[in-house]
Amino acid sequence: MQLEYFQMIDRVVEMDLDRRTIRIEAIVPEKSTVFEGHFPGHPLLPGTLMIEAMAQSLGFLTLNVLEWARVPLLTGVTKAKIRRFIEPETTLLIDATLLQDGQGYAVGEAEISHNGKRVANASLSYVVTPFPSEVMKSALLEVKERILNA
Repeated sequence: MQLEYFQMIDRVVEMDLDRRTIRIEAIVPEKSTVFEGHFPGHPLLPGTLMIEAMAQSLGFLTLNVLEWARVPLLTGVTKAKIRRFIEPETTLLIDATLLQDGQGYAVGEAEISHNGKRVANASLSYVVTPFPSEVMKSALLEVKERILNA
């Protein structure tokens, strides 16, 4: 496997912690090594990366709802649908809602859209646990500053 660093969120457009909702903007880059294999001559954003973008968006919302005391780690994806193909240089909006969080878990829904049309959606579940390391927490707090101030 050859894996790139997964950074799917470019900026937070809106976040309402009382309503437990977030809207994220994500711009698919013009060039990426991902497109060398998916697909040569016809680059498309892989569906799995769309799911990752939804998971990161809902995860970021959950971190904020929990006041950064614990970290959500993705454990389940259900009802996932990829409805459209996405090409490079496309601006996506990701809307996510945290539906439940309890003793050690969180559940929510997310949807990606482009120009008002649904691209993908999924129900997502997480285990919520103490941060396994201060390094991880510090790195995520740096991401928080970057995307809130973008």
